[in-house]
Amino acid sequence: MENKIEQSVLNLLPHPVLVVNRDNYIIYANYAGQDFFQAGMRWFKQHRLSDILPFGSPVIELVPQVRKRSAPVNEYRVDVGTPRVKGPRLVDVFATPVDLRAGTVALVFQERTIADKIDRQLTHRTAARSVTGLAAMLAHEIKNPLSGIRGAAQLLDQSANDEDKALTRLIMDEADRIVGLVDHMEVFSDERPIQREATNIHLVFDRVISLAENGFARKLKISKKYDPSLPPILANKDQLIQVFLNLVKNASEAVAGGSDPEIIVTSAYRPGVHIGVSGSRERVALPMEFCVMDNGKGVPEDILPVLFDPFITTKTNGKGLGLALVAKIIGDHGGIIECKSQPGNTCFRILLPAYKESKSKIVKMSE
Repeated sequence: MENKIEQSVLNLLPHPVLVVNRDNYIIYANYAGQDFFQAGMRWFKQHRLSDILPFGSPVIELVPQVRKRSAPVNEYRVDVGTPRVKGPRLVDVFATPVDLRAGTVALVFQERTIADKIDRQLTHRTAARSVTGLAAMLAHEIKNPLSGIRGAAQLLDQSANDEDKALTRLIMDEADRIVGLVDHMEVFSDERPIQREATNIHLVFDRVISLAENGFARKLKISKKYDPSLPPILANKDQLIQVFLNLVKNASEAVAGGSDPEIIVTSAYRPGVHIGVSGSRERVALPMEFCVMDNGKGVPEDILPVLFDPFITTKTNGKGLGLALVAKIIGDHGGIIECKSQPGNTCFRILLPAYKESKSKIVKMSE
């Protein structure tokens, strides 16, 4: 792996890649591999493959199989979680020979298949559609009667004694609260065309961080790791501010009370992720990766699969609509959002397409 061009190509891959020699020492790890296993090249070159994997891992057995068959061997749904790689982490592993004479073997780790991501995104969109129908029903069947109830309470309040005024004001306050909840949900049913244009994501991030640091995250450390060479994205700037402000606010609540709380916002170009477009053979690239990470308490494991569904929340007074709306906005922008979480390491990852000059700036918000 001394060829600099080969290393540069491997460093562009979004999946972790390790190369081991005949003695199973790790002689190369691409950038994604170093990030995945939380180690640098100096550390890798001093350790064997067995040093970074759980005891008895089937991945270790793949390497001699590749050498014996002189052909690629795959293993699916393997847990590579270790104290170095926090928590259980299921991956698909693809092992292939690099140099049969030298006995070198390359291992590619894929945390989740693209199909899994698309399935989750379709689930998010289905959930958003269910809220859309519910919001329309609530607006018609609840808001109108509530208006009459609140008006009647106001009339009663004018002639009520002090004891009864407490009850009439309670009725008005509760009516206002329910109307507010319905208003939140009606955002899901907004099908009006929106203005989109070439947007610099870093200007969005800077606006969000400025709002956070002057408000709810005043005492927290927010780090920025930007790729300054990123092209623009086709997006509605205000909606993206809403998305990332929601994610940063959630992160600030997750790290509250921690010993060394930190939130990290990152941007990167990750070629290699494509999804199919409904009703077309076209496959759309999603190379723009944006992450909001924190070292807080993490998302409970039982909530992760349904985290972006409506009415799912871990907050005492939460409505469970914030992340559902985030998923809808990202879906409307043609992207994907996912969350990986364990205590001390939570990452909300968004993949979006890059801006193309030929695309129209007016896009209808539809599935």
